[in-house]
Amino acid sequence: MALVPSPALVAEVEMGADPSAPTVRATVVQASTVFYDTPATLDKAERLLAEAAGYGAQLVVFPEAFVGGYPRGSNFGIVIGNRTAKGKEEFRKYHASAIDVPGPEVDRLAAMAGKYKVFLVMGVIERDGYTLYCTVLFFDSQGSYLGKHRKIMPTALERIIWGFGDGSTIPVFETPIGKIGAAICWENRMPLLRTAMYAKGIEIYCAPTADSRDVWQASMTHIALEGGCFVLSANQFCRRKDYPPPPEYVFAGTEEELTPDSVVCAGGSVIISPSGAVLAGPNYDGEALISADLDLGEIAREKFAFDVVGHYSRPEVLSLTVKDHPTNPVTFVSASAKTEVSHTP
Repeated sequence: MALVPSPALVAEVEMGADPSAPTVRATVVQASTVFYDTPATLDKAERLLAEAAGYGAQLVVFPEAFVGGYPRGSNFGIVIGNRTAKGKEEFRKYHASAIDVPGPEVDRLAAMAGKYKVFLVMGVIERDGYTLYCTVLFFDSQGSYLGKHRKIMPTALERIIWGFGDGSTIPVFETPIGKIGAAICWENRMPLLRTAMYAKGIEIYCAPTADSRDVWQASMTHIALEGGCFVLSANQFCRRKDYPPPPEYVFAGTEEELTPDSVVCAGGSVIISPSGAVLAGPNYDGEALISADLDLGEIAREKFAFDVVGHYSRPEVLSLTVKDHPTNPVTFVSASAKTEVSHTP
């Protein structure tokens, strides 16, 4: 795979070297899944991770659903009241491309993070029994799996293929390079979810997405300003030929207009500072690694003016309660042992 050549490949911003305000080199990956081929996608992820590490990246963020794939253009044979046989088979194949968490693919991703000494944020399709979730996995630079975030609100037809996350997977991880968390695609437009993450002290806000519209940039800038945090948004860049050809895979309603080289997702990956300055990107040219140096001292400089869950809050007027426990559809209570055994989706 050929990446966009320099200088578009890696855009860097020189920051100060004050030891009290460390600098973190971050990279967002803009690249396409190898659809229906998870082993090949993992191989591609490792090549990209190795290249990012070669540029000195300490944190690498991949797009939404990079492992498992974002089924752009598919309707899975759904109309109200009916599912077609072809659509059911498409879901079977999509389910087979998803990964278990924990599982061997998670182990491999953890090994990659440890091998290249980077913090890794990876968008995946998680398989839990026969329900799928759009999920982000977090790994540290020692090769340990830290945890996951499940998308709490799939958008539009995503709801026919993905389950809903709950409040138990909205983590913000404290790491040596800053407090890291993620929200996926249009979740980022949910003010209460953002507020919960701000309350957990997020400093490096990862926003894997499938939205390549120009207006997405406005949302990312707003979050950086509102949260006083760095925002790292990673999207795929895909052409029609990155998906299986018809009739195996059909872009409903637009297939006849597409050629193999038609761009079906234009990227727009970007890195934005707490002041709202664009540090790198947005890139709409092709597959790329987009990098910047994050001066963590800028967080304090910006929160001096506006701290949305601190000195600029009014909890006696406006407050938020987050239910952060797992929600289980079935709970078994043992009368003899007086213990509960829950089935967690």
